[in-house]
Amino acid sequence: MKKIFLITGLTVASLIGISQTQVSNKSRSEVLNDEYTTGLFKTAHGTIFDMENENAQAYFNILDWLEGRVAGLQVFVSRNGARIPVIRGSMATIFVDEMRMDATFLNSISTSDIAMIKVIKGPFAGAVGNGGGGAIAIYTFKGEEEEEEED
Repeated sequence: MKKIFLITGLTVASLIGISQTQVSNKSRSEVLNDEYTTGLFKTAHGTIFDMENENAQAYFNILDWLEGRVAGLQVFVSRNGARIPVIRGSMATIFVDEMRMDATFLNSISTSDIAMIKVIKGPFAGAVGNGGGGAIAIYTFKGEEEEEEED
């Protein structure tokens, strides 16, 4: 009788373990989206770039790297040298760690400090005026991650 309970218990435990591993089969993009984004940024659909696996160190501004990698994104340079991202004919809103920033702020961020980029092409409710031109959300590495990379 003890053997039956033991075998039944082991079978149930192994089935629970199998079902838990099947649930956690997420793509790298889904994992990054869950880890970095919150609120409206999490629910918005967009193109996600895992910057840990990309070679963007040769670019001084991340918008230069993005141009040509996202359909419909163009980067214009103004007379004063500021880069202006335009998605499908409308100016895109830029967010760094979910805080709205001016495009000139991106000149001060090293491309090696960026963990993930999410480009939202459609109207984005989190931007002023519903962000008709879409949004570019840039996420930098968190403090714990930087310490782990140095070790």
